[in-house]
Amino acid sequence: MPECPTCGSEFDSRRGLGVHHSQAHDVLLPNRDCHHCGTEFHSEHEKKYCSDDCRDTAVSFEGENHPNYRDAREETTCDICGTIFEYYPSEKKGLYCGSCVRNENWRYRPEITGEENPLWEGGQQELDCEQCGATVIRWPSNITSKYVFCSDECQYAWLSKTFTGEGHPNWDGGGEANYGPGWHRARRRALERDEYTCVRCGASRDELGHVDPDLLRAPE
Repeated sequence: MPECPTCGSEFDSRRGLGVHHSQAHDVLLPNRDCHHCGTEFHSEHEKKYCSDDCRDTAVSFEGENHPNYRDAREETTCDICGTIFEYYPSEKKGLYCGSCVRNENWRYRPEITGEENPLWEGGQQELDCEQCGATVIRWPSNITSKYVFCSDECQYAWLSKTFTGEGHPNWDGGGEANYGPGWHRARRRALERDEYTCVRCGASRDELGHVDPDLLRAPE
């Protein structure tokens, strides 16, 4: 009959012994033997080794023991020294041999000045100032408009000239002509004289929506 190793009590089954030991002594009895060191241990799941150290010692994942091992190394030529070396295709494509990697010969700064720069756009350009015609030298990245100026003064002068009258984006046909002094008084008298009624069609101010009728006199 199974006997408790702690208190000596006997039980009809090993299951009963296990329940007793966990409840009475607060310790789970071992239910497995380590396949590497033979130590007894408890595990609720199927487990061969008592610890990660035993598993790592007993099972090697190097070389042929690795589950993904295919022994498929390939040969290539080092881009720096021309030496033929082997590498695993599962890694990055082989570029440099081990010697060049250790010597850090692969660390070099690419030439990115002038025409070698991938953003090269042809260098500085000569342009004419839109206002005074003077020669202006600009990098392509600094040319943000089709109009180029040599100075702020030329830009301000050009804006003042161009954005006046019809050149202004908000131009709406201009204002009324200058009728001279006394116009508003004469206008008011004419409206009162015609009783705020159109002299052509006879429409009243109310019919026009409270808009004063045109002051143009009907031809006699």
